[in-house]
Amino acid sequence: MISALSFARKPFRLLIALFALAALAACQVVAPGGGAPGPRVSGQTIEVAMLLPYGSANAGDDLVARSLENAARMAIAESAGVEINLTVYNTAGNASQAAAVARQAVGAGADVIIGPLRSDAAAAVGVAVANNNVNVLSFSNNTEIAGGNVFVLGHTFQNTARRMMSYAAAQGRNRVLILHARNLAGEVARDAIQQSAAVRGVTVTGIVTYEFSQAGVVAALPSVMSTVRSTDTNALMMTADAAGALPLFAQLLPENGLDTEVTRVMGLTRWDIPPQTLELSGLQGGWFALPDPGAAASFNARYGQANGGVPHSLAAIGYDAMRAVVETAAAQGRLGAADLIASPGFNGANGVFRLRADGTNERAMAVAQVIDNQVAVIDPAPRRLGAAGF
Repeated sequence: MISALSFARKPFRLLIALFALAALAACQVVAPGGGAPGPRVSGQTIEVAMLLPYGSANAGDDLVARSLENAARMAIAESAGVEINLTVYNTAGNASQAAAVARQAVGAGADVIIGPLRSDAAAAVGVAVANNNVNVLSFSNNTEIAGGNVFVLGHTFQNTARRMMSYAAAQGRNRVLILHARNLAGEVARDAIQQSAAVRGVTVTGIVTYEFSQAGVVAALPSVMSTVRSTDTNALMMTADAAGALPLFAQLLPENGLDTEVTRVMGLTRWDIPPQTLELSGLQGGWFALPDPGAAASFNARYGQANGGVPHSLAAIGYDAMRAVVETAAAQGRLGAADLIASPGFNGANGVFRLRADGTNERAMAVAQVIDNQVAVIDPAPRRLGAAGF
């Protein structure tokens, strides 16, 4: 993932504070939501700087970078009526170098920056260009860095929680127990669920935490079962993924008496990655959210035709970033924060999405159920998003 769960609040808040001081000193006029107003781009070639981790010491970063670049160029090729000049800058996966090349890109006339990949680099880039009237569409999903001139385009806990709580409430699964790891990622996931539950009128019947270990999972089981039985809980929301505690909970909860028909098991993560996860007995009948399967399949097919091979799982975010730039420039004639958030929905690789005033994103997602070890979509992804602020 995009260092997605590598949350480090204090460094990012320090960067945001530094940005605020710099903006105040410069007396910069900012757009609604706090981002840069952006240069007027109508009738001219749009200069887009793409910051990618080519040259990184991290194994696999070059592959991710190539897939992101290929997807962005595909978005340009599929767009009409807007001239784009894309310049790629190598960050080597380093925040300091990302900030340096961002300043270089702005000096060369960049109208907007897409990337970089990880949240520490994206925060550094946001600060580096804060006084240059340039917005940053990062590939991170760490909402701690969102705001000001930085947008995050990665899939977020908040987005998935909104979708799941909305669907659960509509199905009468309105008494939810939250089960999360006792770490920062788990706390962020918990907060997203609680906030979405409150908006949708869902009651959180309890919160059970666990240490991320086999012993920690086993120790949490009595608390889960006692809360379920004493509170009329009718849904259990788990934040773990297949690389974490999900397989163990999926095995042990039914063995300890959880009736998954009475208490619907739901997930905040993708249960279809890897596909073997769908074979876990405790997940049968459970619900989780995923991007629009039809849109994703179409994107993967077009990518393969244009570039050969299968795109990296993050490639879609590179496509989406460029679609946001192209569609905003065509519709608004500039790339300011107010312009980027004005769209009711961009045509993304995985379905429709839009940018929010707080620098986060909202994505149309499908709800799926695990039936006979297979994914069955039970509520398709909407083709358009609801009123702003959903």
